[in-house]
Amino acid sequence: MSAPTGKRSGSGRPTRARGLMIQGTGSNVGKSSLVAGLARAYTRRGLRVLPFKPQNMSNNAAVTFDGGEIGRAQALQAFACRALPETDMNPVLLKPTAETGAQIILQGKIWRQMSARDYQHVKRDLLGPVMESYNRLAEKCDLILVEGAGAASEVNLRAHDIANMGFARAADLPVILAGDIDRGGVIANLVGTKIVMAPDDAAQICGFIVNKMRGDTSLFAAGMATISHHTGWDGLGIVPYFPDLRRLPAEDSLSLESISHRAGVADIIVLILPHIANFDDLDPLLDEPDLDIRLVRVDGSTQIAPHVPRSHLIILPGSKSVIQDLTTLKRAGWDEIIRRHVAAGGHVWGLCGGYQMLGRTICDPDHVESPVAEASGIGLLDVDTVIRREKSLIAVQGDILDGKGRKSGVFEGYEIHCGTTSPTGRHKKLIAAPASSASSAQTDDGRVFGTYVHGLFDTHVARQSLLARIGRAATQPDKSVVMDDILDRFADHLEAHLNLDDLLRRAR
Repeated sequence: MSAPTGKRSGSGRPTRARGLMIQGTGSNVGKSSLVAGLARAYTRRGLRVLPFKPQNMSNNAAVTFDGGEIGRAQALQAFACRALPETDMNPVLLKPTAETGAQIILQGKIWRQMSARDYQHVKRDLLGPVMESYNRLAEKCDLILVEGAGAASEVNLRAHDIANMGFARAADLPVILAGDIDRGGVIANLVGTKIVMAPDDAAQICGFIVNKMRGDTSLFAAGMATISHHTGWDGLGIVPYFPDLRRLPAEDSLSLESISHRAGVADIIVLILPHIANFDDLDPLLDEPDLDIRLVRVDGSTQIAPHVPRSHLIILPGSKSVIQDLTTLKRAGWDEIIRRHVAAGGHVWGLCGGYQMLGRTICDPDHVESPVAEASGIGLLDVDTVIRREKSLIAVQGDILDGKGRKSGVFEGYEIHCGTTSPTGRHKKLIAAPASSASSAQTDDGRVFGTYVHGLFDTHVARQSLLARIGRAATQPDKSVVMDDILDRFADHLEAHLNLDDLLRRAR
């Protein structure tokens, strides 16, 4: 697929796209999925559609065709538009590295690292780049679907806002407000948003959608009327709950359900650490119906539960703050559990930050991710890592190698990491990829491996190759095929329950 090109009027001059913004009464009300579903629906109607989110906060990022990074949701929305992801689709990305701080990605590249308090003072300087990105997209398409961030009612953050009403007002976009009835309180959430908003902001909202309704939608007709009466906004429809949306890549690690320990042998244990990143690596495995996968959250506040399930495989996923998460893992006793697991014949796979943790040492001399300059790893792979400010952002295609160096499956993925990991040469590579600048390593028996490649499980053939190592099989198709099917069915769902012609008429 080629990069999008500008559309032209009859006179040959570029014409600007219409825009429509979806904001929400809170996080996880379905803004991202509504934008993705509408994007697929309007794309199927023959419109050139592109997604946009002025400011995002997520450690689940994607690499773009123009060599930057954006939030995973915008990459999914680009996929829904059948377009390549590009940095202008998410010009400001906040990647938390601590409870009160984040790395700021501006138009695809690292800009600064700062506290949440300091960020509030520099937001005013970012509206210019945000509008530049939006205007470039607006010359390439017919319709831009914009996603807000968090809650539209966060008036405490309204000064210099670039994520919700601040952007809507700057771009003069009509706003549709989405509320989640599944979590309860949707009437109060929508009406309360109107009450706390400044009148000029509230006037930007042209209507509301009630999302995730379970059961008979007609039973909420009186609720829709009540919301309209108190807000003056048009009720634009009720969207019934669509279960398969949980199979699409998510941005918030809260979407990963904690599974309690239980007896028996699990196929796979995945450790969910506080700063987990790019956790959509796990989606294709979670989608396999015959795999028993236990997700275990590790917070380090207590020692590990006494009944840790035995497993064939432990996966250490990526992390935005590797040394801090490694410290948490050790405090909970998992480093010793992992070593005993391998000694007993088990498998361990490390992805990106997890790969670094499996090595001997991790050094962060410039304190890019952590105030701690150096830490000892788990020591299962003879590799050493140095965290640097420069970030590798590349798409990767190649072959998976077995412990003897033989090709066993092709893959497509990407790398997104700071620093370098250097093997000693005692271990063999896991991947062969000409375009890759990063390293990988595996033990001779293939039971322990680490790699910087994300998306390693996305293709059926690669997933099959890797699962065969633990005596399991892959049954699901490529991840892209699964996403395409879900997006098409969700677009049908929205066509059936919303008046998409009316929504399009409201765009300007």
